[in-house]
Amino acid sequence: MDQTEARKTQAAEWFRSLRDTITQAFEALEDTTDSDLPPGRFEVTPTTRDEGRGGDGIMSVMRGGRLFEKVGVNWSAVHGTLGERAQKAMAARGVPGMAEDPRFWASGISLVAHMRNPHCPAVHMNTRMFWTPGAWWFGGGADLNPCLEYAEDTAHFHGRMQAACDAHDPEYYPRFKAWADEYFFIPHRGRARGVGGIFYDDLNTGDWEKDFAFTRAVGEAFLPAFAPLCEKRRGAAWSEADRDAQLVHRGLYAEYNLVYDRGTKFGLETGHDANAVLMSLPPLAKWI
Repeated sequence: MDQTEARKTQAAEWFRSLRDTITQAFEALEDTTDSDLPPGRFEVTPTTRDEGRGGDGIMSVMRGGRLFEKVGVNWSAVHGTLGERAQKAMAARGVPGMAEDPRFWASGISLVAHMRNPHCPAVHMNTRMFWTPGAWWFGGGADLNPCLEYAEDTAHFHGRMQAACDAHDPEYYPRFKAWADEYFFIPHRGRARGVGGIFYDDLNTGDWEKDFAFTRAVGEAFLPAFAPLCEKRRGAAWSEADRDAQLVHRGLYAEYNLVYDRGTKFGLETGHDANAVLMSLPPLAKWI
């Protein structure tokens, strides 16, 4: 196995191990949440791609749990040839060689959690590696999406993300926080979809081991950033007005993911399982 293939395998296996760690932790949170409901469990389904496109994936979705009303934690490792529109979009971003050769390989984990209690924030996280014949890069990040914001929760989440960044480069957090603020903005609403976090893409410093280590740090920071917020807020009493605010906020989330999210567009255009791509959508939402 040459170095490129070894690195692809290493990255894909780590993303899958992160999926396993997170799903186990989420089921443990379900077990320790007081409720008359049975604890939620993930339904695990292999994902498929259009005929002629290679790779595989795992869609893990929990619905109707004590803590999680719906949460998806997906992993994939896919390869193939980009369609013309996706190829042009990547070439326009300056991906080396993409204009001449549309082959690609990609692996990563994608997570979106919509909570039962409106006091618990929704959250999104992903980390990924992308390869083309002309380049490789990492991307990812995590952002918090509360419908009822608590300043201390926002500070805790950002603090964990900053610590992960600072351990690798003190310039990363301000840069990637600003990128998240810009990326997760909903232009037609004139507002952000949440309280931000970090977002980065096209990360290639020339040192694959360094960039992979940083991407692992982001993934490993997720549970310490998010799980304590669940434990703190899951027992809070909530009203019908709180639930209404939650459903309206979910409408913002759905609008963003369907209209602007680059990952959603890429997944659908490259023939990935539509149910896996759209697992980010909330189980219920409301518009006013």
